[in-house]
Amino acid sequence: QVQLVESGGGLAQAGGSLRLSCAASGRTFSSYAMGWFRQAPGKEREFVAVIGESGLYIYYTDSVKGRFTISRDNAKNVVYLQMNSLKPEDTAVYYCAAQSSPRYGSDYRMAARFGSWGQGTQVTVSS
Repeated sequence: QVQLVESGGGLAQAGGSLRLSCAASGRTFSSYAMGWFRQAPGKEREFVAVIGESGLYIYYTDSVKGRFTISRDNAKNVVYLQMNSLKPEDTAVYYCAAQSSPRYGSDYRMAARFGSWGQGTQVTVSS
């Protein structure tokens, strides 16, 4: 498994930006699809974005399309989530996750397909 550590969360005003980073341990980072999920208070964890091993196969949940961008740097073992035009409803704990042997099928974006998770980083957006 790969160990994941998120950073970059914090407080932002509505309309502002934050960039989350997720640093991964291990030499096989480039063989994992990487995803971001979030969980708001009282709600279930939800999918935000995913990126394939080589940077292809990128998908977003509808509510963040056009505002968030997922990217990765396989040389540095890091995946990013650039969040622009933030809204109060983006407030949540954001989790980075790794998916081994991704198949890019109908379950590609499902949390159950991700075997490694970070500890989460809090993002709070004020109105």
